[in-house]
Amino acid sequence: MTTPTATGPADAPAPTSPDPEPPAPASRSLSARLFTRPEAGTIAAAVAIFVFFYAIAEPFRTLDSFSTVLYAASTIGIVAIGVAMLMIGGEFDLSSGVAVTTSALTAALITYQLSLNMWVGVVLSLLVALAVGFVNGWLVVTTGIPSFLITLSMFFILRGANIGVTKGVTGTVATDNASELDGFASARAVFASDIPLGFMTVKITILWWLLLAAVASWILFRTRLGNWIFAAGGNAASARAVGVPVKKVKIGLFMGVGFVGWILGMHILFNFSSVQSGLGVGNELIYIVAAVVGGCLLTGGFGSAVGAAVGAFILGMTTQGIVFAGFDPNWFFTFLGTMLLLAVVLNIYIKNYASTRK
Repeated sequence: MTTPTATGPADAPAPTSPDPEPPAPASRSLSARLFTRPEAGTIAAAVAIFVFFYAIAEPFRTLDSFSTVLYAASTIGIVAIGVAMLMIGGEFDLSSGVAVTTSALTAALITYQLSLNMWVGVVLSLLVALAVGFVNGWLVVTTGIPSFLITLSMFFILRGANIGVTKGVTGTVATDNASELDGFASARAVFASDIPLGFMTVKITILWWLLLAAVASWILFRTRLGNWIFAAGGNAASARAVGVPVKKVKIGLFMGVGFVGWILGMHILFNFSSVQSGLGVGNELIYIVAAVVGGCLLTGGFGSAVGAAVGAFILGMTTQGIVFAGFDPNWFFTFLGTMLLLAVVLNIYIKNYASTRK
């Protein structure tokens, strides 16, 4: 005898449980997203340094002093942004400092000696700056020689040419005063004018600096070219395998450094009317430090233009803050080395942290 069971009809299908929904991806907290940004540590450092100098140096607290700080930062940041993009792409440029002077000398010498309009010199110097960047990039991608050695060679070539050509043409180590040439006033308005804001007056280089940071950030994070730059710097072989034109990207980045160097070179020329041929030596290291302090890794594939701009602001605050505080300016280089070391360690930590927080 069997015991009846409370089951449904024999022909009824067995009940099935619904397919489980895939787990929703874990959302990262706002603090985690902010901390893993390349410029996260840089912004914190900038705030700390600003508070330090604001507290100990009374002249640092005035708007005129802040304008001076911004100007010093802009003259570093204009080139540092281009250098940062190149470093994200996995390369270095040790000729950027003297290339700035080459641009200024080219415009000054050609226009003065041939009695041309200054804008002719401006355009010709741009072509020279882009050509220097192209040669650097082309040699790096075609020979396989590290960019450190290629651009170091270019550094010595340009350094010697700057002094040799200037001395051969003018008989001195500086160009003649170009302020009386046609087109000087209009070119000065573009590259070296003062802009009154009502509460303070700033140099136009500050606007160039901010504009370049915005454009570079848009390229890096909103365009296909930006993806290519990160890919070329992160792993060139893998990037090439998926169709990234690595050679063209790197040559373009070197030319980008030439372009931003040209902007600063034009500022030097039209701000001072004459150019000393020995300028720029050592500045290439300051641009690299600004980029590294701003979050760029020496190995490439990581960083941001905003970080480089903030890194330049830190160096601008330090160069002027040391003076306002009455410290020995020679301590600036000790600070520079310390910041570089700390930045490298912090950037590696942030990248490793970001890789575990996907």
